Amino acid sequence: MIVGTSLLLIESVWVYGVIQAASELVKSSVEPVLEQYRPVILASLKFSKFTLDTVAPQFTGISIIEDGSEGITMELEMQWDGTIPSWVFSLPLLSSVSLQHNRFRGLADEVIKTNPTLKELHLSNNQLSGSFPQSLVNLTNLKTLGLSSNNITIDEGVNITFLSLSSLFLSSCQLKDFPHFLRNVKTLVYLDISNNMIRGQIPDWFSGMRWDNLWYLNISHNLLTVTTVSYEDSLSLVIKGQDIELQRINTIMTTIDLSSNHFEGVIPKTLKDLSSLWLLNLSHNNLIGHIPMELGQLNTLEALDLSWNWLTGKILQELTRMNFLSFLNVSTNHLVGPIPHGLQFNTFENDSYGRNLDLCGLPLSKPCGTSDSSHVPQPLESAEEGESYFFSGFSWESVVIGYSFGLVVGTVMWSLMFKYRKSKWFVEFFDGLMPHKRRRPKKRAQR
Repeated sequence: MIVGTSLLLIESVWVYGVIQAASELVKSSVEPVLEQYRPVILASLKFSKFTLDTVAPQFTGISIIEDGSEGITMELEMQWDGTIPSWVFSLPLLSSVSLQHNRFRGLADEVIKTNPTLKELHLSNNQLSGSFPQSLVNLTNLKTLGLSSNNITIDEGVNITFLSLSSLFLSSCQLKDFPHFLRNVKTLVYLDISNNMIRGQIPDWFSGMRWDNLWYLNISHNLLTVTTVSYEDSLSLVIKGQDIELQRINTIMTTIDLSSNHFEGVIPKTLKDLSSLWLLNLSHNNLIGHIPMELGQLNTLEALDLSWNWLTGKILQELTRMNFLSFLNVSTNHLVGPIPHGLQFNTFENDSYGRNLDLCGLPLSKPCGTSDSSHVPQPLESAEEGESYFFSGFSWESVVIGYSFGLVVGTVMWSLMFKYRKSKWFVEFFDGLMPHKRRRPKKRAQR
């Protein structure tokens, strides 16, 4: 029985035993409304615009039982206030809790309770604070953890081992270091620690780990200042004269987002070996040299953003071989010469090339043959000399890793979208990731 609680009228939507509480507010007990539907299998309970009680609701006449292997999903949204009530985590056979996009407050380690059956916990976009919850160590079945856009701190001494965790979202949490507990996580597929204040070099323990399943890594919008190295399939590389032996290099990473840091050096030609890559974002860094023509061999690439760097030279015709490229941004560099044409390059507009004073030809209004030599920058470090110092201290093993999803990646993503109502997985996964074709970057300081 819910006493003194304003509850939304339950919609008459009963598909595969799913209850959804949504619509206009009514002041009544939920029990009489649900009683007429007894017995029913409760597979999902969703409340919107709901005033929480600290007392657990008692649904008499409602059988809460496991629906196949999925269990129970609890979803609370629409700007709820206060602390997370403990009864949320006490439901039997609870599989998924989604409390994201609310205004829940309190210390994360105190308000987050454990449930041994919980597999997904979405708490992003709230006002939680304090230390990373040690109580999560008891969630041995947890596969997805979303804590983005909270004020969570992670102490160096935190030692949590997640046996099954595959998705970890910690963006916009004001982190200042790489989470050390990642040393104990071997099963990650998606890792997002973007939009934090992580500075300095990527730690050796992170770059040296074998992430056999990882295919999505987002460390963009931090304060990383290191440079990187090239890699070879020979299982060895050189970092500033020091030979380092790697266990193996996996060339099937699908998503690389290293944007908005302070990475230096040239773009490695060996990126061509990432045969499954479909998004590459290196924008807003300090990269120099030419755009390697070898990137034209990335036949699956759909989005390429190299904007806001110090790239020089021509855009070579070989780059038009990227048959699936639907987004291109090379603006705000020092590129020169005619823009190549053919296939997908015929679809890009001015925004893709802006702020390169010596680019010419369509779609720009500047015709070729009128180049002003005064705009040509001074020669920079050669590609051959600089490639061995592309992200020094950070081997490509930490980026170019993952389990091969091959051409089924798109299918898996779409199936996940339909599996989770309102595509919350898709929204959280891609929020802030893809650049917008029409959006112009902020004005850069004069060079």
